[in-house]
Amino acid sequence: MDITIRPARQAEFDVIGDLVVEVYLADGLLTFGESDAYLPVLRDVARRAEHAEVLVAADATSDAVLGAVTFAAYGSAFAELAGPGEGEFRMLAVRPEGRGRGIGEALVRACMDRARALGLRAMVLSSQQLLLPAHRLYRRLGFERAEERDWEPVPDVTLWAFTRELGSQPS
Repeated sequence: MDITIRPARQAEFDVIGDLVVEVYLADGLLTFGESDAYLPVLRDVARRAEHAEVLVAADATSDAVLGAVTFAAYGSAFAELAGPGEGEFRMLAVRPEGRGRGIGEALVRACMDRARALGLRAMVLSSQQLLLPAHRLYRRLGFERAEERDWEPVPDVTLWAFTRELGSQPS
């Protein structure tokens, strides 16, 4: 693979925040567009890194950040859906020019590996209903819909929940 998955560096926080915001806006994931109240949360990588783990996919040659994800274990300020013994990932974003290279999958697998390393038994995630390509990836990696855990972060925005039990072996 021509990417490296690693922890985000403080010097990259602004780049990562811009990347996540750009992807969310371009993919239509923010109900209120550029005035969405979630934008400052997406940009604030320093806060995420303080309370969770921010991982990046970097080009193996140039070290340019091509994608990012936030991993949070139960009890973290960034764990919205995870219960005891669970981890979750949030804010997964891949630059358009990096898509089709396995970056999203590598970031999700890194989160699952991190959860296993912490002794967690399962992973959970929330996803917007329209993200069908992402849903295919999640299902391919063993995640299943958990309709009973769907939720609304704001009125009239329902996020779908997905869960996956973790074995001790990498998947």
